[in-house]
Amino acid sequence: MTHAWLITGPPGSGRSTMARHFAAALLCTADVVGGSGACDDAGGSGARDDAGGSGVRDDADGSGVRDDADGSGACDGTPCGQCEGCRQALNGSHLDLTVVHPTELSISVEDMRAVIRGASRTPTVGAFRVVIIEDADRLTPAAGNSLLKTVEEPPERTVIILCAPSTDPEDMLQTLVSRCRHVYIPTPSFEEVAATVEASGVPHDQALLAAHATAGHIGRARHLAQDPTTQRRRARMLHLAELLFSGSDAYLEVTSLLSDVESDVKARIKELLDADLERTRLTLGAGGSGKGTGGVMRGTADILKKVEQKYKKQQTRELRDTIDQLLMDFIALFRDAIAQRAGAPLLHTDFAGDSQDLAARLSDAQLIATIDTIGRARERITRNVTPRTALFAMIGEIRLISR
Repeated sequence: MTHAWLITGPPGSGRSTMARHFAAALLCTADVVGGSGACDDAGGSGARDDAGGSGVRDDADGSGVRDDADGSGACDGTPCGQCEGCRQALNGSHLDLTVVHPTELSISVEDMRAVIRGASRTPTVGAFRVVIIEDADRLTPAAGNSLLKTVEEPPERTVIILCAPSTDPEDMLQTLVSRCRHVYIPTPSFEEVAATVEASGVPHDQALLAAHATAGHIGRARHLAQDPTTQRRRARMLHLAELLFSGSDAYLEVTSLLSDVESDVKARIKELLDADLERTRLTLGAGGSGKGTGGVMRGTADILKKVEQKYKKQQTRELRDTIDQLLMDFIALFRDAIAQRAGAPLLHTDFAGDSQDLAARLSDAQLIATIDTIGRARERITRNVTPRTALFAMIGEIRLISR
């Protein structure tokens, strides 16, 4: 059993979902033999069968997957999905599972050290201790190097699963890549994404539209199909194409759209911050009375300030991610204009008229240059250029291209 894995694939391909199902397979306690509640437990000990005394699952063929002597398929490396271990692993509540889901712009070395300390402990109730690091490309160099030592000298019975877009040096520390077993996940087809979204109760046509509009990103497709606010923002961004080439309307619409996005993100983060601050104050003894209480509360100011800083970073990331997705939608519209000429399938099928108008107005060279311009706006925002400045510059550059 390899102790370190790297799962890569395009955004929305299901990296995190696969990692959670992998964790469930490792923590599954499906009853296969003898009613022990464990995988292949002929002796009734409540543990998985281990003829060699290593404490790992029986693997007669050396494949590293669970033995399935009766051919039932219930113990072939696929989680049963029904036992307590599977359910807790899939919903993220298992005692031996740690999931790192970064809410800030990066994963700091302090955060990673806390994860490593937890990973060094022996499993509590399961056969393994599993650590999943989603968006591992957000590891800072210091955090990556901190994790590297653990990957090189893994704690016994700990499995580390990293998720990243690719093995490219810009995404992952290469020394980490070289010490992991690599699994690549391709982007699922539009039909597969639509089927997944449809399973959430979304009508088929709406699910298929969301699958196309998000270029096969499962999570975003599900969110787009179910969230009216996201649907309105996407429509406003795509309608911007009609306003690009005349007057000040495009600038006014960008200003209004950015204001709405910022207000919504701020309100959502403030709600989370207020709840976290209240929990922290209560934990530190707020509301107490008696001698020394005032001194205790004065000493908690730094802790509360750190909580506020954490949510400020989360707000920055959410704002950037939301605007970035809108710009990706905008890029896809100009891509559709090129597809119109080539007779290729469209992404924004509900905005086919807009992409057709762009195809009639701009040459292929102009469309490609426009796509590059929108890409530069995305890059500028990551370099701390204000979104308003970046998008205003984008509009001006597109107008120059169209002349």
